[in-house]
Amino acid sequence: MMSFNKGKEIIEGSSRSVTAVVGVENPPRLSRYESQKRRDWITFGQYLRNRRPPVAISQCNANHVLDFLGYLDQFGKTKVHLQGCMFFGQPEPPGPCACSLRQAWGSLDALIGRLRAAYEENGGSPETNPFANGAIRIYLREVRDSQAKARGIPYKKKKKKKNPLKGNEDNSSFPTT
Repeated sequence: MMSFNKGKEIIEGSSRSVTAVVGVENPPRLSRYESQKRRDWITFGQYLRNRRPPVAISQCNANHVLDFLGYLDQFGKTKVHLQGCMFFGQPEPPGPCACSLRQAWGSLDALIGRLRAAYEENGGSPETNPFANGAIRIYLREVRDSQAKARGIPYKKKKKKKNPLKGNEDNSSFPTT
C-alpha cells in the first residue's frame, strides 16, 4: 500500500520505509526560438573566450560581432558566386564551381536578432548592445545585396499589407446620429 505525504512517496507495509521524491517538476520546455537563442548565446560566449586574448562579454563590441560572423562563414552552406565566376548572377547554375560556401543572409539576420535579445536578457544594456550597432546593420545589408546579385535575384523588401478596416476612414456604412 502506498500513501503520498508532502511530495514524498512512502511505501508502507515493510519493516523499512523507502522514500522517493515525487512531483519534481521538469523545467518548462523551451520553444524552438528560445533554444536557438540559448545555443547561439553559448556559442558566442565560447567564441569570445577562445579568442587570444579572451574577451569578456562586457568588453565585446561590434568588431567582435563582425569577426564572429566572418568566423561562422566557414560553416556556411550557401554557394555565393564571385563576380569573376561564370555562374555569377544565375539563380540556378548548371554546374559546380570553385566559389566558396557562406552563411546565408537570412540565417545571419535571424542570428543577430536572437543574440541582440539574448544580450539584453543576460544583463546587457540596450544602449551598449553590440548586436544593435549600425555597423552590424550595414554588414547585413551588404551581405544581403551581394548574395542577391550573386544569384541574379534582386532582394525586394516585402510590402506591408494594408489593414482593410483601417483604410476605410469614411465609415459611411455606419449611421450617423
